[in-house]
Amino acid sequence: MPRGHRCCHGPPRSCRRCPARSRLTPRETEVLRLLAKGMSNTEIGTAIFFGEATVKTHVDRILAKPQLRDRVQAVVWAYQTGLVQPGE
Repeated sequence: MPRGHRCCHGPPRSCRRCPARSRLTPRETEVLRLLAKGMSNTEIGTAIFFGEATVKTHVDRILAKPQLRDRVQAVVWAYQTGLVQPGE
């Protein structure tokens, strides 16, 4: 298993049973994918027609579910769990 992977259910790309990943709502998943593309809260809000405060709320919830400390960890976690693929 890759070092730093937060789930014990298999390799990152097959990690469909990861509890934290499965608890993300579809909207949180969408926000995380945009976050992984390097978008700011303002850019994410524009892309999905949300205000910046609403995006911040989603980011806070994304960080809380898998107990991540910042946006960088969230992006790494998204790649490690296979939620985001390089080049998407």
